[in-house]
Amino acid sequence: MGAEAYHYTVPYEPDIQAALEKLRRQVFETKQFHGAQFDPPDPEAALALTDADGTRSILDIRQISNRPDYFCAAGLSEDELEDYFGTAQPTEEMVRDCDEFWDDMERGQARYVIVYEDDEPSGIFFAGYSFD
Repeated sequence: MGAEAYHYTVPYEPDIQAALEKLRRQVFETKQFHGAQFDPPDPEAALALTDADGTRSILDIRQISNRPDYFCAAGLSEDELEDYFGTAQPTEEMVRDCDEFWDDMERGQARYVIVYEDDEPSGIFFAGYSFD
């Protein structure tokens, strides 16, 4: 089986780590992840149950990082935003539909992008690929 892409958009808040933690709780509580059928007691148990496959969801991502890394979500630099989207204030649609953005992402890692509507931050777009 190959890596599976996933993405989520949550309301914008300046604390990206807090937004990630809220999203992880929501995904776990709604059982929208690989391994949910085993009814694990918490996200860490879900990761242990799914072994090398991971949960194929944001549960695989534990923290925000300054650079892309496994189990982490990293933001994009201003240069990356311009290269991928032609603007430092992309819309959700621009991010979702950018093939190059998705092609450059590694398995087991995630990226986040602050998305805009009417020149104001409106959300945080988290995107990643499962390990396998």
